[in-house]
Amino acid sequence: MSGTLTGRRGNGGVSGFLAHRAGVAGAGILVAAAVVAVVAPLLIPADALDVTRVTAAPWQSPSAEHWLGTDHTGRSVALLMAQGTGTSLFVGLTAAVLAVGIGTLVGILSGHFGGLVSGALLRITDFFLVLPALVLAIALSTVLPRGLGTIVLAIGLTSWPSTARMVRAQTLTIEARPFVERARALGGGHGHVIGRHVLPSVVPLVLVNATLAVASAIVAESTLAFLGLGDPTRISWGAMLHQAQLHGAVPQRAWWFLLPPGVAIVVVVLAFTLVGRALEAVVTPKR
Repeated sequence: MSGTLTGRRGNGGVSGFLAHRAGVAGAGILVAAAVVAVVAPLLIPADALDVTRVTAAPWQSPSAEHWLGTDHTGRSVALLMAQGTGTSLFVGLTAAVLAVGIGTLVGILSGHFGGLVSGALLRITDFFLVLPALVLAIALSTVLPRGLGTIVLAIGLTSWPSTARMVRAQTLTIEARPFVERARALGGGHGHVIGRHVLPSVVPLVLVNATLAVASAIVAESTLAFLGLGDPTRISWGAMLHQAQLHGAVPQRAWWFLLPPGVAIVVVVLAFTLVGRALEAVVTPKR
């Protein structure tokens, strides 16, 4: 019965998703970004981004040799953009997985067990909802050792409450269905009800929420990096904006060092949002 419910929600499948042109366009952008993230580290020479070995002059405007000009050290902005793609996508994906994983676990447990368990988990969720997520992420990034893992942890630990609320509401809806009551009457335990009925019905909505969580995580990483709280050993789009602001790209009128990372963040976040909206339309179609 639960499989039937899930199937109805997903009616349309791939063909349903392909019917949403905006979602397909977003998916195309994400595929291109993923290809760049994978291929760039393999093709970019090790010394191309080494500030002690570059030979180009600082703040060169875009040319045939340097498509997006150079930064304050003479490094190619195009190569920096390509290298930063992997970092930004990695942080966005891993932080979103962490946030969605925590939110799903908390939501299912609070919706399934009720009583003291539900009350305690809801109070914890409300606590994190009240606190500004960005301020808490900044505090964690400041206290913990600087590094990519810290950024992922800070974003993941502050972004899960909305997922928990959504999953809890869905869990309560599913557990009110007659087939769940029938499963309990036949001796189905907590693991059976959650694994066979609740989880399959929750997963489609969780996947939709995950795409939107990745977009939020990329914005959060870019914000933390722009504030100088990112990993100093990694190149990311947010770190490029931080360097541009720190070394006076605006007074130098070096728009080629400011616009590309900013536009890349907007485009990728928009792509994830479009894919998420298209998946949402497929998973929960209007009747």
